Amino acid sequence: MARSVEHQPRAWARLRVDVNCALRRGAWYRVVRLTREKVVLDVTDEQIPVPRRLLKTVFAQPSRWTVVPRPSDAINLPSDWGTRYAVCPSCQGRAPISGFALELPCPHCRGVFAVAWDERYLKRR
Repeated sequence: MARSVEHQPRAWARLRVDVNCALRRGAWYRVVRLTREKVVLDVTDEQIPVPRRLLKTVFAQPSRWTVVPRPSDAINLPSDWGTRYAVCPSCQGRAPISGFALELPCPHCRGVFAVAWDERYLKRR
């Protein structure tokens, strides 16, 4: 039986595989409910169930930009952003990224966060 959020540690989850679903690649979402089979996420004030096997779950609030390789089927992503973009750890906003800046300001929430260059998010081994 799933426990309510009040009885679980705070958790966040993001896609760990390159799939199309109701989630933005690279974005961390607040976990509402966590079971053995699925995770219910708060996505823009809507509760979205996602199979747990598709997600990476952490129990500390993420604080770094995720660098996402441009998906071949990207929607509403400017072509001049090139082969990668960044996703804000706070608001899930996307931003273009060039060079290898250590920190980036978010144009949406105005937060300034380090960039997770050491992660290999959605890259094939």
